[in-house]
Amino acid sequence: MFFKLLSVMELQDILDEIPALDHEEVDLDEALGRVLSRDIFSPEDLPPFSRSTMDGYALRARDTFGASESEPALFTLDGCVSMGSMPDDIFIRPGGAVRIWTGGALPANADAVVMQEYVSALDQATIEVFRAVAPFENVIQQGEDIRSGEQVLEAGTRLRPQELGLLAGLGITSVPVYRKPLVAIISTGDELVSPRQKPGAGQIRDINTTTLSALCREAGARVTALGIARDAQHELRSLCNTAVEKGADVILVSGGSSVGRRDFTLEVFESLPDARVLAHGVAVKPGKPTIVAVSGKSIFFGLPGHVASAIVVFYLFVRRALLGLGGQRQSTDLPGATARLKRNISSASGRQEYIRVRLEKDSRGVLWAEPVFGKSGLIRSLVRSDGLLVVPRDCEGMDQGEVAEVILLR
Repeated sequence: MFFKLLSVMELQDILDEIPALDHEEVDLDEALGRVLSRDIFSPEDLPPFSRSTMDGYALRARDTFGASESEPALFTLDGCVSMGSMPDDIFIRPGGAVRIWTGGALPANADAVVMQEYVSALDQATIEVFRAVAPFENVIQQGEDIRSGEQVLEAGTRLRPQELGLLAGLGITSVPVYRKPLVAIISTGDELVSPRQKPGAGQIRDINTTTLSALCREAGARVTALGIARDAQHELRSLCNTAVEKGADVILVSGGSSVGRRDFTLEVFESLPDARVLAHGVAVKPGKPTIVAVSGKSIFFGLPGHVASAIVVFYLFVRRALLGLGGQRQSTDLPGATARLKRNISSASGRQEYIRVRLEKDSRGVLWAEPVFGKSGLIRSLVRSDGLLVVPRDCEGMDQGEVAEVILLR
């Protein structure tokens, strides 16, 4: 018998209480997609000096005021700024200018750059300027992007290429991040064989290990696949113990979670040291027989054996747990959209249902959801689906044209 069925939100709230893993330092080149474990403060100004954003001439802006094509301003050249060096020996006199290139350091008493398109050379020492510039035009000032001591990133930030670029610009090459969760995956069933084997009579290749491994990696976790447990308690218990010995933070057991003669995942979980069952049954379709337990520092999930059900449960609960363990508390919501139903669908009240759908836009840009029907043990319906349409728990169906929430799978 199931315990009292938890709602989707109740189980998600329980998982959100599980603390994040400890942190480690990784090289900047390995930090993409990782989550910061502490705030980052800038050790210096960025840029560290005022620099030109254009090829042209550095000068004092006030000396260009009134310049136009009909009355150009004359300037005397005082030299050229060498790239990669500071122009400490260059002093711009009133009416003077220096040649400068994009990225070049601005001389101390220059405050603007006029683009070379608005300049004409009269001789090697004199130029005409046909356009006035404002102070700091075509210039990035020292510290304009980031000031020394300023907080630039906060703990919990998932590092994208732009954050890595910011850290590189500040010379921060060792990054404090939360440890990636390690997930151990176990499939159960006498009928299963490896995808590399040719199934015998009454056998079928294991789909769930490959599918769940990819989903875990997509969620930022490391994976160790422990193989297939036959329908014997001692074999599943042995593999669960192996997962703990390997340091797995999360153990996924697919199959064997429903109420039946051979479905003993719950008994195995309960037999683990200091085990606590957090959920045995969730008000969700597909995925009702989901089990969640903790033993020591490891979280155990008993997932349905049918691949479609296992994927739904992964997206709703396992993914959320993995992101939280990895420190990503603020981005656990699934990417979603709203769409109109292309046909009526029925649903049994009492469980939140997730319907596989294909999405398409009509000529007016309206997004429509077409149900992709198929039994929960069939993988092709998922391949054809763009998302999971959410039917609320207390709803007995939805009508054609009704607007619904869709969890995106693409």
